[in-house]
Amino acid sequence: MNAEIPVLGFAAYSGTGKTSLLKKLLPLLQGQGLRIGMVKHTHHDFDIDQPGKDSYELRKAGASQMLIASGRRWALMVETETREDPVLQEMIDQLDQANLDLILVEGFKHVAFPKIELHRSALGKPLLYPKDPAIVAFACDGTPPDGLPLPLLDLNEARQIADFIIDWMADRDAAG
Repeated sequence: MNAEIPVLGFAAYSGTGKTSLLKKLLPLLQGQGLRIGMVKHTHHDFDIDQPGKDSYELRKAGASQMLIASGRRWALMVETETREDPVLQEMIDQLDQANLDLILVEGFKHVAFPKIELHRSALGKPLLYPKDPAIVAFACDGTPPDGLPLPLLDLNEARQIADFIIDWMADRDAAG
């Protein structure tokens, strides 16, 4: 992954609680002074605009890029000609990395970049580790796999995971 700042993903099967965990992690990391960018992958056709709103109507009328701006925020909707999954690097390149300290990624589990595997035993899903050598830590709510050589985190302890992320960033900075 080519980025000016650290990029760390959360890889798991649907229903594991990626978004729920991130909603707890973001304020903890922000409380440590980190400015965080997020990239979230979805397999669903989505729309952040609503029918009847001017921006929606203008986009549907043919604008291939629609930038909506106010004094508090702006959003850019870009229509793509392809139906293929987005390329993570292209999404990261869209972020203003000069104003961020860390990029967190939800999804894109089949892309090679550092990520924490989230595993919820009750779902009965297979492990991503060790098939994915980019996994840097394993967070679960039950018994971890035997002989796990990765840092083990409690999936239900957002503070522990936030502390791991801060240490991971420091280790990356020290490594240079």
